[in-house]
Amino acid sequence: MTPFELYADDLILFAQIVQAGTFTRAAERTGLPKSTLSRRLAALENRLGERLMQRSTRRLTLTEFGEKMLMHAQNISDATESAVELAHNRRAMPQGVLRVSLPPEFQEFGIVPILDRFTQRYPQVPIELDLSARRVDLVAERFDLAIRAATSLPDDSALVARHLVTMASGLYASPAYLARHGTPRRPEDLASHAGLLLIASDGRPQTWRLTHARRIWEGQPPQHLAANSIGLLRALAEQGHGIAGLSGPSAADLVRQKRLQRVLPDWALPATTLWCVTPGRRLLPQRSLAFIALLKDTVSAT
Repeated sequence: MTPFELYADDLILFAQIVQAGTFTRAAERTGLPKSTLSRRLAALENRLGERLMQRSTRRLTLTEFGEKMLMHAQNISDATESAVELAHNRRAMPQGVLRVSLPPEFQEFGIVPILDRFTQRYPQVPIELDLSARRVDLVAERFDLAIRAATSLPDDSALVARHLVTMASGLYASPAYLARHGTPRRPEDLASHAGLLLIASDGRPQTWRLTHARRIWEGQPPQHLAANSIGLLRALAEQGHGIAGLSGPSAADLVRQKRLQRVLPDWALPATTLWCVTPGRRLLPQRSLAFIALLKDTVSAT
């Protein structure tokens, strides 16, 4: 027997013709001319090798074969309608599991309020958070989005990075540490202090690059402790273990509580930018778009 292909839209059209009862009503419902309906039905019958219905001037009558094929055609039609309804609902209201990758210290930028607002608005959307320093593969691991902190991001044609906020950064230490070791007056004084350094992606402690007007100073205190966690470095600075480079929002609460203070306030570290990275720009799920909107509202207020 020679194999042949069946197309779902032809079977759906067959079911619509049967449901309408006449070619005239079917043409009104589908928006297709009666001649097109008749031609496509005849072509389907030719591929199947049997008539599906008998035509008369007043009515359409299913053949025995047509009745059997109608069950399959209706199943396809019902499944298509369900798929359309699902797509419509997901476009109108966020649905599905939202998977987000975040830096470990993102709580300092208000992740709890974001989650609280999101879950109240969209209780039907489960959330899965991955808080780690590793750079996840959004596509392979099926993450909806990732928040990344970096001065710039490498080019990646499969990903789109949206700017959230740029944060000024500087050096901070506890008043108790400065009382014991003295307050640096110029960058060169850092050589006699303990530095709390962030480990970069290459595994080495980052060098501090301080700028003031057109002046630039780069270096590391010889005595230092390094870690790949901003939160840990901030806690160590608060406990008086040295001077740490922090963003303004990261240090703000502890500065207000007088548990940290700015060191060399006229000198600034490179600003840190928060990015929202997604796998592509087009056709993002509504759950992603809703979460990104809350992110922008929250971080812009920090």
